[in-house]
Amino acid sequence: MESVTKNRQSLESLRTMVERGFGPQQVPEGDGFATELTDGFFNALYQIRLADGKEVVLKIAPPAGVPVLTHEHDMMRNEIAAMDLVRRESSVPVPELFHVDLSREVCDADYFFMELVDATCFGIAADAGRLPPHVVEAGFEHLGSLNRDLNAIVGTHFGQLRGPGFGTWREAATTMFRTVLADGVRAAVDLGWDPDVVLKAFEDHADVLDDVIEPRLVEVDLWAKNSMMRDGRIVAIIDHERAMFGDPLMEAGLTGLDLPSFPDPAPFMRGFGLAALDDSQRTRRHLYTLWLAVTMLVETTYRQQSPQQYRWACEQLDIAMGLLGRTT
Repeated sequence: MESVTKNRQSLESLRTMVERGFGPQQVPEGDGFATELTDGFFNALYQIRLADGKEVVLKIAPPAGVPVLTHEHDMMRNEIAAMDLVRRESSVPVPELFHVDLSREVCDADYFFMELVDATCFGIAADAGRLPPHVVEAGFEHLGSLNRDLNAIVGTHFGQLRGPGFGTWREAATTMFRTVLADGVRAAVDLGWDPDVVLKAFEDHADVLDDVIEPRLVEVDLWAKNSMMRDGRIVAIIDHERAMFGDPLMEAGLTGLDLPSFPDPAPFMRGFGLAALDDSQRTRRHLYTLWLAVTMLVETTYRQQSPQQYRWACEQLDIAMGLLGRTT
């Protein structure tokens, strides 16, 4: 995917990063050692072949001068913290980190090298029709089970892992929702709705957020495309940068409950251990769908995405507002 946030580097810069991470003996010769991985929306990714033939993945945060949403500042550091937390406190498989450089000396952004997982991206393979239906269904069920295990990790505050922390989920969620709306106003994003009306729709139902009393690790961005599959099983979870402590009901695998353009959530829910939602849970899920829809719509301007993506995001926001009793 194309995005102005992708911080592409010259071969010379990539060689310097390799030398910092693995030493001069691993700096590759020639020009064919780096292949850009283009499926992501935000960071630059390269598959790097070291001098000894070992393959690794290099992930680079956006350039310093490119505008990003407020919660996306230093987001790679949040991902590093999340990967460390998952590795320490769960058995959920995540790639090994080999080298982290936060100095911003080689380029104007954080970067890290991590393990190249020898597996297929589950979501891409499923969308391309390369997997039989029973494997896709089992994959979503397994993803739900892994997501449930991640949610078992309990934090000491609500909000982003590295802070700022909040004492209640209602305060954390409302603050973060207000912030993404403000990001949209700052970039003059036309939501198709008055931002104050969108905020009121959220806040009019925010009392249900008080039902969340324990801050659980929430991946937020755990779509099928952020999981790797081998022999019909998920063998790694990637892209932990948006993880926070909050309500597991905001996980991506449940989005299809509200938005029909997303995958059927039934197999995910089986693995997740969720049968039916009560009134509070249903309203909370609607709030998270609204939050996601606003974020996707605001991102179209910040990422300089296509008019088609903007129109699609507008449709999702209209649906989300309707779920909360607002109609155009």
